[in-house]
Amino acid sequence: MSAQDARDLPAIEIGATFGPRTVHVTRDTLVRYAGASGDFNPIHYRDDAARAAGMPGVLAHGMLTMGIAIQPVVDWVAAGDPGRIVDYQARFTRPVLVDAEAGADVQLTVAITGIDPVDDGLHAGRRAATVRITAQFDGHPVLGKAIARVLL
Repeated sequence: MSAQDARDLPAIEIGATFGPRTVHVTRDTLVRYAGASGDFNPIHYRDDAARAAGMPGVLAHGMLTMGIAIQPVVDWVAAGDPGRIVDYQARFTRPVLVDAEAGADVQLTVAITGIDPVDDGLHAGRRAATVRITAQFDGHPVLGKAIARVLL
């Protein structure tokens, strides 16, 4: 993250928000993710396979969607250190359909909903932020209850 980006981010306090940020996903993105993850299910790159499985078209991998959604948290609250994210949970509510030509845009907004002391014995004296992530595609949520906990 550049110094300019850091100046544009809000302070880490309850109620602070970041976004919206838009991430563009293409079929190339899906193929690269498939190679990295080993998930070569053809519903993620072939329209005919997706339709045969009852889907309206090719859809992004769920874990890719979760990874895209957590990245603003890594950049902002975790200050570029993904190891500071100690918990991350989400429910998949709707797939991200990736058009062969237009791709897909996922809109992300992040809000800090709590800051509390950490009392796990391992991080005594530290605080952690609870963060709500809103991820939408085509105006609809794609993740529900997307919550992360980040060491400050």
